[in-house]
Amino acid sequence: MQDKFIVPQFIDSEDKIWGPITVRQFILVIVGGLFIFLAYKFSDFTLFLLQTISIAIFVGLFAFYRVNGAPFHLFAINVIQTYKKPKIRVWLKEYIRIEQIKSKEEGKVEKIIPRRPFIAQSKLSELSLIIDTGGIYKGEQRANGLNNVEVKK
Repeated sequence: MQDKFIVPQFIDSEDKIWGPITVRQFILVIVGGLFIFLAYKFSDFTLFLLQTISIAIFVGLFAFYRVNGAPFHLFAINVIQTYKKPKIRVWLKEYIRIEQIKSKEEGKVEKIIPRRPFIAQSKLSELSLIIDTGGIYKGEQRANGLNNVEVKK
């Protein structure tokens, strides 16, 4: 007898409480209402209006606004993390051996940094074709070698 398992679906969607309102949105609106009530109790009327407008905008933004399909609080966290991290991004960092050569004039030392060879455009397109086909396409050199055909350069 096979064991049957129920696979949960729609795990990215939040639970709805009332209509389209989710639990997170409901809690944010309640907390915003509590702050507005505190502003009403402890402020005069003009300050209360300013605080109410700013709290309503803040709560509406964090509760209901979405950026690229994600809630605003995730967007705000990503923006803060981006500004905290350094501006320079290093991908595939390699240490390059630097050769020091003494020139004819005494006392001067020149540093030579060897350059890595560039990959030709045809080689790049061939590599991308191999990746796109999932390895089914083996490449020109190998395919011609398997078929015993000489490649003209």
